[in-house]
Amino acid sequence: MTVSPKTEEHADLGHVAAAGIHLPRPKDELSSDVHEDHDHEHGFELVEVLRVLFVALAAAAVWFHLWEPFHRISVIGLAAALIGGYPIFKEAFENIVERRMTMELSMTIALVSALAIGEFFTALVITAFVLAAEILEGLTVGRGRRAIQDMLDFLPQTASVLRSDQIIEVDTKSIVPGEIVVIRPGSRIPVDGQVVNGHSFVEEAAITGEPMPSEKTAGNEVYAGTINQAGTLQVRAERLGKETTFGKIIEAVERAEHSRAPIQKMADRLAGYLVYFALGAAVITFLFTHNLRSTISVIIVAGACGIAAGTPLAILGAIGRAARKGAIIKGGIYLEALGQLDTVFLDKTGTLTFGFPVVSEIRTASGVSRRALLEAATSAERSSEHPLGRAIVRFGEQQNIPATHPESFEYRIGQGVIALVQGERIIVGNRALLKQFGISPPEEGHSAAGTEVLIARSGLFYGSILVTDELRPSAAPAVKALADMNINVVLLTGDSKTVAESVADQLGIAQVYSELLPEQKTAYITEKVRRGSTVAMLGDGINDAPALSEATVGVAMGAGTDVARESADVVLIGNDLNKFVETVRIARNCRRIILQNFYGTLIVDTIGIGLAAAGMLNPLIAAFIHVASELTFILNSTRLLPSREKNKVTSVVPAITT
Repeated sequence: MTVSPKTEEHADLGHVAAAGIHLPRPKDELSSDVHEDHDHEHGFELVEVLRVLFVALAAAAVWFHLWEPFHRISVIGLAAALIGGYPIFKEAFENIVERRMTMELSMTIALVSALAIGEFFTALVITAFVLAAEILEGLTVGRGRRAIQDMLDFLPQTASVLRSDQIIEVDTKSIVPGEIVVIRPGSRIPVDGQVVNGHSFVEEAAITGEPMPSEKTAGNEVYAGTINQAGTLQVRAERLGKETTFGKIIEAVERAEHSRAPIQKMADRLAGYLVYFALGAAVITFLFTHNLRSTISVIIVAGACGIAAGTPLAILGAIGRAARKGAIIKGGIYLEALGQLDTVFLDKTGTLTFGFPVVSEIRTASGVSRRALLEAATSAERSSEHPLGRAIVRFGEQQNIPATHPESFEYRIGQGVIALVQGERIIVGNRALLKQFGISPPEEGHSAAGTEVLIARSGLFYGSILVTDELRPSAAPAVKALADMNINVVLLTGDSKTVAESVADQLGIAQVYSELLPEQKTAYITEKVRRGSTVAMLGDGINDAPALSEATVGVAMGAGTDVARESADVVLIGNDLNKFVETVRIARNCRRIILQNFYGTLIVDTIGIGLAAAGMLNPLIAAFIHVASELTFILNSTRLLPSREKNKVTSVVPAITT
């Protein structure tokens, strides 16, 4: 048995705003697609259940020999087999026309053979088994297809809109761009738009990956599917339905679900080969034994449906589970590659680090207090636009250090700043700048992991501040987890050798390549791929785009540039590297389950065909083994399906300290 793949009705998908994915799609609403598929599935189930009951009742009538006007032919059995088996016969005929060998064709041969030798009860029981298995298979695969569509429950069906100075409740489909939508505390936001009035905190984890609520006031952007936690907001609607950021993420996952991984194509071929093998074994059995029951049993016992249906179901479940964990995989081919990953290249800035400088250490000279040092530095840098200066000022504000506006300010490129504060000259910069003014700081410096900023006031050395690009908390655990999976981790960065090696030492990365231009990063990856390695590249910047494109799997951080996300095959929502680790685990588990189904089917079919050929299995037992093994392997694949989530609206208001 096979489950017909869902047609690629979503071939034209629009621009994915958050993930940076261009996927064209027809203009029909996502929600209508979901409801149409849902209704279709339930209609199909009802008809098939009635068909199974009809065949089962007919089998009982044949067993008790009800109304048999002819000696050698059961009218009830023949009629019920033809009516009940119609879906099987129909698909078998279509396969013949398309010159494809499938299980429906082999089962049709078995049923016709059983009817030809007068095994009407056996034919009906086999038909009932097959139809029941089709129902269970359809339900299981349907659950997999709905796993991502359930995410649409997070988009409200109704919304409060300000019309004619009145707030009215309307269907979200009736909202037009430019209208003012009123978002009350505890409700989900139905549109993408801009806050025009109000103040609140919004939980945006589903979009940005950030766990902490984001403060929203007039002028801030909000996204559909996020939760308004505190005050009431008035939002001007800009994007609706499938055009929202949340809708685009769902579209990207749906598109990936329709893609076919190489292992899925192999599964289809293997299923066809097993059918040929079963028919060949049946011919040999008949030639040697001349036993029709044994021959029919050989055909019936072979089942490749666990492979044919279980493989796409496992891929579907893995992509859905990864999406729930915060990783958008753009296709089955990339999921399969992640399952075989042996090397990961990591960019540093913005990937392993936050991508902006922060104060990490302060050292004061003898007799100088920490507060005096910070007051001098923040006052001097108050007018500075340099990233290092801004980091120092930001740190001073966090420490509640008073900063005096300088009376004069001079910035010297590549050296630092000179400011006059309350009649005293303050110098903030490198050693060369201080030495120009006759100030000789001690040689003991900070670690090479960051930039050392020296401070002097009124000709006296006050101390130094170390400014670094802070490592993400998830970086070290993620690198260790990848290493534990026997994946080789390599750091590629344009930073200096000392900085790169310091970061690598902190994270436990053995291979480091520093001071690289974008084309040099790309060359490293291209060479690795050429040698047969399965390579992933993680990055977030424009300079990472070529490397992401050359890797077997390019992975972009969700907060990175649009160019990087466009070039990537996997997009992480947010910047938690552990999401990538979890995605690799899901991909490996998917591959492991598919291989279990492969080998399990081969073992069951080989043993079953051998027993049937030896006359040790009758057609009924053969049918039971066929159906039981098929459903076992399909259920094995369902382990990857994400659990169904209820649409829970959180109204918890965070404690805010002002």
